[in-house]
Formats: sequence, structure tokens, C-alpha cells
Amino acid sequence: MEGDDGVFILGVDLDGVCGDHTAAFRAVVAAELGVDAATLGPQVAWDYHSWGVDDDMFMDLHKRAVLEHRMFRTMQPMAGVAEALWKLSDAGVWIRLITHRLYTNWGHQVAVSDTVAWLDEHGIPYRDLCLLGDKPQVEAHAYIEDAPHNVEALRGTGNPVVVFDHPYNRHLEGLRAHNWAEAEQIVLDLVVQAGTMVQGQFSGLTPPSDRLRSHGV
Repeated sequence: MEGDDGVFILGVDLDGVCGDHTAAFRAVVAAELGVDAATLGPQVAWDYHSWGVDDDMFMDLHKRAVLEHRMFRTMQPMAGVAEALWKLSDAGVWIRLITHRLYTNWGHQVAVSDTVAWLDEHGIPYRDLCLLGDKPQVEAHAYIEDAPHNVEALRGTGNPVVVFDHPYNRHLEGLRAHNWAEAEQIVLDLVVQAGTMVQGQFSGLTPPSDRLRSHGV
């Protein structure tokens, strides 16, 4: 299994890995429920029951977050994500973004357009953008993921999965990155272990995260 050019493919989740989904959704929940966001606390489980949001409420609030609050357009990126992904891309890694953002009926156009605009605005590089729920269907040599159920499913394919650290996934063992600097190094180690040549970045190039902006994006 390999990319079109025989390169190492890295499957990267968006929400909770590239973008701070918890903070963005916390702000929406606080606004919709009329409470102080600081009172909601950290997301300690995959659901939002600790915020007083049951499963039915979640679907309604998340729909409002996407279509009215435009959360996928305004979400803050994780610190260092663009820089790390550009460095990995420069090293020859094929960045394949994988996300499940099409579960809001009649909101696909907004979800997709806001996702692409957000990626461009924050200078995040990628060669593929896959929007689907069953992530093991996407072939990659390694993955970076935060959702516990996705980590377990992806590991079932036999490929390494780097857990992007959050309170709700700390029961999982194995490879773990607490930030994008750690994630970058772990991925480079995996590339070497796979026997794929790591390419060096030529000196004098525009800083990685500024490249899309330098082209007028």
C-alpha cells in the first residue's frame, strides 16, 4: 500500500488533532445554553454529558454549531500544526486528511466549504481530503487520531496510530503525542522504520506555514 509516488501516507484527523474542536464546541454550548463557558470544564469523556448535554441535545447543538456558528470556519488550529505538517510534507510524507463532518443533514455544502476555507486560511498542507465516517477504509501507513473508537478501529488494521493526547483518550496505550512537535518526531521515526527515505528541506525556502499565504491564499 503506497501513495501515487510510492511515498509514506499519513492519515491525519481534523477535529481534536488539527483544530481545537473542544474549545470551539464549548463556546457554542455556552452561548446556546446561556452559561459561562468556564463553568463547562474540560471534555473528560468522548460524550458531553459532563456539560449537561445528552446525545439528542448534542445532535441539535452540533448542527447549530456548524450551520449557524460556522464552527468549522472559525475553529482555532492546534499550536504548531501547520508548521509540523509542512515539515513532514517536505520530508516526503503524503498528508491525507480524514474527517467525519458530513453527519449534519442538509449541511454538507457549509461543512465542506468551511473546512476547505479553514485549511487554506491556516496554511495546512494536504494532498487528499477524505470526508467519511469509517476511517479504516482509508489506506495509510500511519494515523494521528484522538477519538478512542477510531484509534481502536484503526489499530485493528495493523497500522500504527499516534494518539493525540486529550483527557478522554488517556486510557489508551501505545504511541502518544502531547503536541505537534512530538507528533512530527514520532511520524519521522515511523517513516524511517518503514524504510522510506526522509527528504531534507532545502535552505532558503519560504517558512513552511507561510507558503500558502505567500501565494495569495
